[in-house]
Amino acid sequence: MSRKGQALSILIVSTLAFTVCFMVWMMFAVIGIPLKKALDLNATEFGLLTSMPVLSGSLVRVPLGIWTDKYGGRIVMTILMAITVPAIWLMSQATAYWHFLTIGLVLGLAGGSFSVGTPYVARWFPKKQQGFAMGVFGAGNSGAAVNKFIAPALVVAFGWTMVPQVYAAIMLGTVILFWFFSYSDPAHLVPSHVKFTDQLKALKDPRVLKLCQFYSIVFGGYVALSLWMVQYYVGEYGLDIRAAALLAAVFSLPGGVLRAVGGWLSDKYGAHSVTWWVMWVSWICLFLLSYPQFDFTITTIDGPKTFHFGLNVYAFTALMFLLGIAWAFGKASVFKYISDEYPDNIGTISGIVGLAGGMGGFVLPIMFGALLDLTGIRSSAFMLMYGVVWVSLIWMYWTEVRRTEVMGSKAKGFSLQG
Repeated sequence: MSRKGQALSILIVSTLAFTVCFMVWMMFAVIGIPLKKALDLNATEFGLLTSMPVLSGSLVRVPLGIWTDKYGGRIVMTILMAITVPAIWLMSQATAYWHFLTIGLVLGLAGGSFSVGTPYVARWFPKKQQGFAMGVFGAGNSGAAVNKFIAPALVVAFGWTMVPQVYAAIMLGTVILFWFFSYSDPAHLVPSHVKFTDQLKALKDPRVLKLCQFYSIVFGGYVALSLWMVQYYVGEYGLDIRAAALLAAVFSLPGGVLRAVGGWLSDKYGAHSVTWWVMWVSWICLFLLSYPQFDFTITTIDGPKTFHFGLNVYAFTALMFLLGIAWAFGKASVFKYISDEYPDNIGTISGIVGLAGGMGGFVLPIMFGALLDLTGIRSSAFMLMYGVVWVSLIWMYWTEVRRTEVMGSKAKGFSLQG
């Protein structure tokens, strides 16, 4: 097969593998609903349950990125997926809360697949196409939406235990497909004299820390809300699990699929311009989503009158859809930053940034649950995210925007030369 054919095959099979891994990683978003009732969990305990796979998937991202640089993406991805198969199956046999937490840590390794696939795919494409290639691979985030289509149907028809059994079979088939349709190139490996400590020195770079903060929103927030939205729809709007999962997919699907578009936009207009507008769109959406349902009464000449304000299910879903699109673009633009600024160390830097994003996905659902238990206000989750986006906007303004024109004819992203 030609080099171009190999690159295309790797892109397709890697994207499929990442989609399945993400589907497994987000399993608790759906089966967590019957488990919450069966185990009598409060909101904080539910947040911890959904977050456990995200924790392990985040912690392994840095070593997986380093190992991908050293041993190659093909072998690392295959071993990683194979390890998760028994854990996924065992989930159907669990009965106690600690069982689910422990097994969740193991199956959560699937979430680390992103740090393997990103450098693996990127190195098979020329620099001017890397943003698009990584965006296509990153579209595997849509596994979160695929989970919301498949899992509710299995839960309703056969009970929640059928979900991990089916997912284990799907993962096993994916391991086999990936091995037979992927390739290795020794030229992509980092020289053996490069040490782990040398690669981890990137943690001292303030630019890396800034990218970590960006990614904790566009990816960490995406993961957290993908895990949280099904139960949010059930509690806030009284929907059944199938309708709730379908509407939650309106956020998850574009948040994954449109990542490729974000990669193309980042290639064309630059990572900075795309990220800046992503943060502003996020800020507006989260401001509106933060308002809880409320009533207020005023005194009129005809007596007291009460008015009700709050987003109905349609307006809420529309805002979530827009937020999903923005974060899809943002996930791609952050990794375009990485490929532009760290072309010789993509694996390590993507692992570090991916770790930050994954830790955001771990911490945020727990904080969502704690805020809900503390305040009783479901939209407090969006209030928290709104504050986090403020941090990014201020940081980006002081470090980049003050020195760069992002609007008008002189803006780099919109110039005739851009």
